[in-house]
Formats: sequence, C-alpha cells, structure tokens
Amino acid sequence: MAHGGSVCLRRLAAGERALEVQFHRLLANPKVTVAKLIAGWSQETAPAAAGRHVLGIQDGSEINFQTSNGRNRGLGLIGKGVGRGLLLHPMIAVDAETGECLGLVGGNLWTRPVDAVANRGGKAKQNNARRPLSEKESRYWIETAQAAKTTLSEATVVTMIADREADIYRLWASVPGEKVHVLGRIFRDRPLLGGGTTTTVAQNWPARGTRKITIREREDRLERDAILQMRFGEVTILRPQTAREPDLPKQVTLTLIELTEIDPPEGVEPLLWRLLTTHTVTEGDMAWQIVDWYRRRWTIEQLFRILKKQGLQIVDSQIDTADRLLKLVAIATRAAVIILQLVQARDGQSFLPAPLIFDSSEIAVLDAINASTYAGKTPLQRNPHPSRSLAWAAWLVGRLGGWDGYPSSRPPGPITFKNGLDTLRTLALGWALRNVCMP
Repeated sequence: MAHGGSVCLRRLAAGERALEVQFHRLLANPKVTVAKLIAGWSQETAPAAAGRHVLGIQDGSEINFQTSNGRNRGLGLIGKGVGRGLLLHPMIAVDAETGECLGLVGGNLWTRPVDAVANRGGKAKQNNARRPLSEKESRYWIETAQAAKTTLSEATVVTMIADREADIYRLWASVPGEKVHVLGRIFRDRPLLGGGTTTTVAQNWPARGTRKITIREREDRLERDAILQMRFGEVTILRPQTAREPDLPKQVTLTLIELTEIDPPEGVEPLLWRLLTTHTVTEGDMAWQIVDWYRRRWTIEQLFRILKKQGLQIVDSQIDTADRLLKLVAIATRAAVIILQLVQARDGQSFLPAPLIFDSSEIAVLDAINASTYAGKTPLQRNPHPSRSLAWAAWLVGRLGGWDGYPSSRPPGPITFKNGLDTLRTLALGWALRNVCMP
C-alpha cells in the first residue's frame, strides 16, 4: 500500500487477477486477525526508540464508510449516529528533540455493534459515569498507554501525550512511572487540594513570559500567529467522587501550564490552553519546552490525513464486510506511517535507515538512479543526504514523483511521494525481472 499509494486491492495487484484474489484471501483468512496485525505495528518502532526521549502520541479517529439502509456492511454507528464506520485509536512514537516519527507503538481498532445506539446525548450519556471503565471506549486511552510501556522500555524517557478526551483521573494516577510521564489538555474542571479548580487557580499566579507561535489551520479556523502569555504552578487534583476503582489514590500532584492569547484579531475567540503534566516545572524555559512537546501532537493528525484524505483514501474502499475492513485499516495505518516518515525525511531531519522501509531491490534501484538519472552537474542538483538514509531515499522518491530537488522549491508532499512510490514500484519490478531473465 505504501509503495502503491492506494488501498484498492485491484490497483495493488497491477492487473494480476491471481494476486488480487490472494489479497482478498488474506483479508478473509481467520488466522489473520486485527490483534495480530496491530501487534506487528511496533516491530521496527521498539529498536528505533531505544536511547531517545520519545513522545508517545495517541488519539482517536472515526473512519466513515459509505453505507445505505440495505447495505450497512456490518458497521456500527459513529459520530452522532448519522454515519457508520470504524474507530481507530493508534499511538505513534515521535522523537522529542527532532519531531521524527519513529513508527507505530500500538493501539486499538473496532466497530460498534450494528444495533447499538451511539453513546451521544440523552440517557446513555447521563448514565455513562456509572458504568465501569471496562465498558467504556475511554479505556483505550489507558490501555494503549500502559501497553506502550513495554514497547518503549528501551527509551530514555517517555512522555505520553493525548488531547482533552484523555483527561481521565485513572490515566493520571496509573500511567506515570519511573521514566514515564503524561502530558495532556484539561477537559474537566477538577477540584484541587486546598481549594480552587483547574480552570480558576492560575488566575492568581504571576505571568511567566510571552511567546509568539503559529496556530495551525483547521476546518474551523485559519492559520495565524498568536502571542501567548504563560502561567504555571503545581496543583494537586482530587479523586472524583464518582470513581469506582478502590485502588486509585486519593490525590495526584501535577504541573498546570496555562496559556492565554493576548490581543487576538477582532472577532476571533482568544486561544486558551490548559495543560497538565507529570513533568516538574521550575522555570519558564522548561514550561515552554513542554508546550513544544505538546504541539508535536499535530503529527498524529497528519497520519490521519494521509490515511483518510491525502494519500491512501481509505474511506473509498469497497470491501463489503466489517471484519475485512478492520484488517484493511490495520494494514493501511502502517502504510500511512511509512508515507508520513517519507514526508518528514524530505528535509533531511530523519536519521532512520532507508532499509527500514525499502527492500533490497528498491534500494538497488534508488542507488542506480542516484548515480545516473539524478547525479546532477552542480551541488544544488545532487542528493545532499547520506547514502541509504531515509532522507536520501525520500529525496529520490520525491524526484521520481515530479519534484525538481532544489532547496528553494516547495518540498514534496504526500501526493508527490505517492506518485514517486508508484514509479519506484514499477522500476523495482523491472529490475527484478531483469535479474531473473538475464543469465
């Protein structure tokens, strides 16, 4: 999928009917399970994370597939009950210093029962607090983080990062460890030891400086620069009265960082972030560093975009049953990470080796075109990266996809890499046939 830039089985088979049938048989095979596919996600990630400060970034995403009243494809309700699809909850490992995606750590993938009512509003939502964690989908935030400790055990430090949906007391109380920290945004206004709450306590703290940051574009806002003022301090949150687990501690001490926007544009709601973390903060530079780590959460949003929109177009799959769609998405998520790594490697910041993604025949093709087609007459026209590094391979794949290679040009994006991978796949096939046919 990564090499072909598609999840369409017919296209991946390149016209070979027998190969297309094999792909379908793979998805239908009961021995090929979603759990085993997800278990294989981290095969290359664990060694890549060794000796690094790793950000374990997790998030959830709904994948909406086209259905009709007579063809629900075995998919349960998602969103507010107006669509049907799958729910994907992955964690990726990101180098805290460079922002380089090291690969998938783990996660979960499921569809709700076909006849289940979406847990949105009404009576279901009112009773949600009374249900045990084992019956809630929010358990995946904790289960994914706990499982990641084993995969990332060789990392120097691990900081688990999640958005507001992961503001769960049990996560704050049970996930942190000797070299494992947690960082996330506040969703609930929690009471604090000594009085006050997480949304009001910072009002009495002194400002600790300002910084200009770029706010990324979203569907509901344009990209813009914002001046943020920071406050931070230590807080102790109390165990919720609704907590049913007797093993939870009565309180957890954390650092609260509050960021408020100064002088936002007219008519624009000012930015307000409240971050909680187990990292100890004693001065402003450390607090800003934590903010920068949290902003790397955007990496997993890029992964979802590649999977769903800019690249693999998983939502267009015509696979007709939920069990096979689940397997297809599990495979496609791994492919999307490979494309993401190539996109990141285009600027030369990747230190991963090319054989992590490309096989020996593809490396041979890249060697050949690097020495001939893209040798270049001037330094600006040559591949500037170490041979057989992922950055070296990404530069060549970008060229195959139509990029001119000049540092002053706009860097190649996912679609350019997709086209380049298509070309590389064709060249590698020809290379393999040449080696077979020649005596």
